[in-house]
Amino acid sequence: MLADEPTGELDSQTGTEIVALLRDTVRDQKTTFVIVTHDASLVVPGDRVVRLRDGKVVDDSIAP
Repeated sequence: MLADEPTGELDSQTGTEIVALLRDTVRDQKTTFVIVTHDASLVVPGDRVVRLRDGKVVDDSIAP
């Protein structure tokens, strides 16, 4: 599943709930979500983070 700015127009509480739903879906359905965002707070629940700048990968890390 690809989510482009899934919390972009939401208040912080609803955004937190959406991220929890996405995380639960990944766990329960054994699926993958790719989330494209400018919101650094969405990085925390990710297993892998790829950062881009000017169309180029500047960082690719896997969560511990």
